Amino acid sequence: MSRQIKLIWDFRGPAAAKTAEHHEIHLKEFIAIEKLPLNITGHEVLNDMYAIAYMVVTDAEMIPVRDALKPHRGELYEE
Repeated sequence: MSRQIKLIWDFRGPAAAKTAEHHEIHLKEFIAIEKLPLNITGHEVLNDMYAIAYMVVTDAEMIPVRDALKPHRGELYEE
């Protein structure tokens, strides 16, 4: 099985939590439009001024998705 990569968008400031939550909606829309095989997304509030939104893609999808959506960073995903 190919590796799974978690693409991450960082949000900072007093509206970070709401922004990350809203960004996840757009990530889900992108997955549906592009018919990507994985449907793993989420958002996490790490403190009152910092939150992230993320989606998980396979190795094969990583470069086209990265170029289209421009995440801030990525890491290997392990369930």
